[in-house]
Amino acid sequence: MRIAIVGTGYVGLVTGTCFSEMGTDVYCVDIDQNKIEKLKNGIIPIFEPGLDEMVERNYKAGRLHFTTDLGSILNDVDIVFSAVGTPPDEDGSADLKYVLDVARTVGQNLNKYMVIVTKSTVPVGTANLIKKTIREELDKRGLSDLKFDVASNPEFLKEGAAITDFMQPDRVVVGVESEEARRFMEKLYKPFTLNNYRIIYTDIPSAEMIKYAANAMLATRISFMNDIANLCEIVGADVGMVRKGIGADARIGSKFLYAGCGYGGSCFPKDVKALMNTAKKLGYNMQILEAVEAVNEFQKNILFEKLMKYYNGDITGKTIALWGLAFKPKTDDMREAPSLVLIDRIIKAGGKIRAYDPVAMEEAKRHLGDSITYAKDIYDATLDADAILMVTEWNEFRLPTWEVIKKTVNKPVVFDGRNIYNKQEMNELGFDYFGIGIK
Repeated sequence: MRIAIVGTGYVGLVTGTCFSEMGTDVYCVDIDQNKIEKLKNGIIPIFEPGLDEMVERNYKAGRLHFTTDLGSILNDVDIVFSAVGTPPDEDGSADLKYVLDVARTVGQNLNKYMVIVTKSTVPVGTANLIKKTIREELDKRGLSDLKFDVASNPEFLKEGAAITDFMQPDRVVVGVESEEARRFMEKLYKPFTLNNYRIIYTDIPSAEMIKYAANAMLATRISFMNDIANLCEIVGADVGMVRKGIGADARIGSKFLYAGCGYGGSCFPKDVKALMNTAKKLGYNMQILEAVEAVNEFQKNILFEKLMKYYNGDITGKTIALWGLAFKPKTDDMREAPSLVLIDRIIKAGGKIRAYDPVAMEEAKRHLGDSITYAKDIYDATLDADAILMVTEWNEFRLPTWEVIKKTVNKPVVFDGRNIYNKQEMNELGFDYFGIGIK
């Protein structure tokens, strides 16, 4: 079976590479000629553990191809996946420009039956816009009777674990509106059904909504726990113990109940805003999601507020060591990262930053330029520091040699944005320690 994946960003490249790993002949398409040439030479534009080796292996095997010309290969494939970006507009709605550009290209070149699948996260109703756009282009070419189908196959990939999520999914959601489209998708996903992974077939609007609802629920759990954590500090409770207590309830579970300094990334912030915007356009207010977003924006500032309180509102000239820049471990993604909010506020308050991240340093330079100092490791970051802010819970940050660090800092104080250290142990080592939801 041959398929095309349009868009070689995070979703498109992982999807295309993983399908090729399962024996499918895959054409990855992108309008960026430079990116395509780099991919042909084994240069991967994103950081994802294991992806570079998988790309190289399948490219050499001849199952994975890279091109900038969708039209030239369109009629050689059976399914086209649209995995292009849907960046948020100023009002928070998803910008469908690139999605509809793909649809136009399909309509301008299509000569046989095909299934066009949306892999990008798009608002409910987008499949109808894609269908309309393709049909308009076919009508211009006198091919009004040419049959095609659209489908929705939302992605559920966690950055840092995307390959495992794709190859061993807890579920695959496929929205179709015809039996023929379903047969095509069943053939493509047959290797996964052999391993008894769940394929859930729905109508298209439900599939489109499932993706948004899933991310909104996970974001809600994070903001809920952060709200509880902030109250725990006031009443003297320990949010870690609270999390264990409520997570032991089988109806609740323990996942996504960790308090911290806010969520970021390419999905949660964008998708929460887009879902709220969809509802607003239809005259409905998503009151819970409005609160989720408000709590998250508040939480991104919480380490800064703790820092300012510790220094009585004045950090002028203070050097702040920042451990972690990416929005989460195992990725270099800094989109909507809490670190960006922290850095902005610290600099505006007169502080100086020495930052270190195992993977995201180059990406940070693209966002921040020379506004901060980039350290070579966590110890270099703490030289002459007046405070340490732990922002991203990379494994290498979990057991630093505190005795060494204590000798290099100006002030032994740690603000732990992910609660990975123990307050009592830190105090015994001679550090002032402040976590999230810990009195």
